[in-house]
Amino acid sequence: MRVLLADDQALVRGALASLLSLEPDIEVVAQVDRGDVVVAEARRSGATVALLDVEMPGADGLSAARALSAELPACRSLIVTTFGRPGYLRRALEAGAAGFVVKDTPAEQLADAVRRVANGFRVVDPVLAAESLAAGPSPLTPRETEVLISFRTAPTVAGVAAHLHLSVGTVRNHLSSAIGKTAARNATEALRVAADNGWLLG
Repeated sequence: MRVLLADDQALVRGALASLLSLEPDIEVVAQVDRGDVVVAEARRSGATVALLDVEMPGADGLSAARALSAELPACRSLIVTTFGRPGYLRRALEAGAAGFVVKDTPAEQLADAVRRVANGFRVVDPVLAAESLAAGPSPLTPRETEVLISFRTAPTVAGVAAHLHLSVGTVRNHLSSAIGKTAARNATEALRVAADNGWLLG
């Protein structure tokens, strides 16, 4: 099995490469630190499985999984992330990922997950699967999601309005709706709830 590793943390990437290289039937053929080069590097290296982190520069792991599924379906993707959030799992599977495990998965289980994905199976962390079913899909509209993401970097209604080229009233309405849907007391708490549930990527 030819594996591509995509993670923006060099230490994590190196550790994964070392662990997987100990397996006689797994060869790490490429390593990248950005999501937007995954498809090109997978094509160049002939990778058959891509291990993708969720949060990376260029493009997140969910977008990379979607691009691989559409452009290079022979290379199956396995999300390996610190962020074991139910919303990420649901959206990863919707994006075409064949598996989803967290980074503290024991080395033998990770290698087994790679083998199972390479052989056409789907691999999902069972605890996350249960949490994802319980949490359900994101209740936020695409615009509410966009407003919350913007609020992360411009934490005022006026700042979000300027960033998204919307009126202050429109931003206030979207934030109010997001606060209600997340059962939060304010926009900061709504942002935290949405982030914790994995509703702000992909």
